[in-house]
Amino acid sequence: MKTIAFAIVIAVTVGLSAQNARWNAPRTVDGQPDLQGTWANNTVAPLERPLELAGRQTLTDAEVATLKARLDRLFDGGGDAAFGDQLFATLLANPDKFTSSDGRTGDYNHFWVSERVFDNRTSLITDPADGRIPPMLPAARQRLAATTAARPALPRGPEDRSMSERCITFGVPRVQAELSYFDITQSRDAVVLRMERIHDPRIIWLDGRPHLDNRIRQLLGDSRGHWDGDALVVETTNFAPRSEFYGSHEHLRLTERFRRASQDLLRYEFTVDDDTTWVRPWSVMIPLQRSRAPIYEYACHEGNLGLAGILSGARAEERDLNR
Repeated sequence: MKTIAFAIVIAVTVGLSAQNARWNAPRTVDGQPDLQGTWANNTVAPLERPLELAGRQTLTDAEVATLKARLDRLFDGGGDAAFGDQLFATLLANPDKFTSSDGRTGDYNHFWVSERVFDNRTSLITDPADGRIPPMLPAARQRLAATTAARPALPRGPEDRSMSERCITFGVPRVQAELSYFDITQSRDAVVLRMERIHDPRIIWLDGRPHLDNRIRQLLGDSRGHWDGDALVVETTNFAPRSEFYGSHEHLRLTERFRRASQDLLRYEFTVDDDTTWVRPWSVMIPLQRSRAPIYEYACHEGNLGLAGILSGARAEERDLNR
């Protein structure tokens, strides 16, 4: 018996069915569309469309079934896990077996990866139409190259590792499916979105208050929301310079839409815009499925044993190089 089950959801992202088009979202006691509950992103679809699928927004049902069979064969719970777009790319390549990309210490065992959900899309990116992240501006490429060149080959201290490795934050928006559960709580004046990874809480004010002063910067930005019919629209600015999303930092502008599509489906869309990083804005749609289980403890905190191991390993490598 396989340790992981898989579901195929074919029509979830192409458009709402006639039944769902007539479906009315439940309301809170304040009359707002009720988004509350725990929602999961376990989609297999990659963020970016693979080049070998250029021009194809969707797969056929038969192709989805083939990918499912490959995933069942390659990731039966006994080997390394694949994360992000690497999973979809591996299924397309159909190797005899899969091993971790680092080739040294290995990866998390796939046994710990949540149940995955298929749909027929070839990318989560909906705009541009090619399903790819727009090119970076020349100045942004130079900025990224300078940052990479300044990064030491071996970390001197925790500040040289990423915010996620330090268990500070994984940032927003979050697109990777692994451990990507969200708990939503509402009141009349605010929506609180608590994320599973590091349990970051985002407080989205609905009472019309303005954004924080531009001089006040936060790792998760400053969020303000309003209702557009049954959709919650959230605009987030004031990101801190150390925030990071695919090369964008403090100039990121994030616009999100949350809308109940059915009893068990929350349609999550966002657009990111940064005229210092990309040649144009780009948009994503992620279908979030209702989870019957709550968010569990994410045992991650700054100074954890993993980070201590990374730094002690770096010191050991330095000693070997100096011998």
